[in-house]
Amino acid sequence: MQMICRFDTVSWDEWKPRFDGDAEDRMHAGLTLLQMWRDVDTPDAVVALFEVNDRSKADAWVAKQSGFGAALRADFLRTA
Repeated sequence: MQMICRFDTVSWDEWKPRFDGDAEDRMHAGLTLLQMWRDVDTPDAVVALFEVNDRSKADAWVAKQSGFGAALRADFLRTA
């Protein structure tokens, strides 16, 4: 299963180091970052693709991330 997250950050420059510092928490949540993109027209908007190993842990990680200064939308997907 994959998860696509859109982070609407206040500032990419402030958000990215905090995201990078969260790598261990993502690992414990069963998430592997596969790709990250920045919106061309809105550079503080970020889209990330994750491999998900445990949906319930991923849901908990999303809930936690929602409190860190960036609006977050997460969609869980399966290959069709």
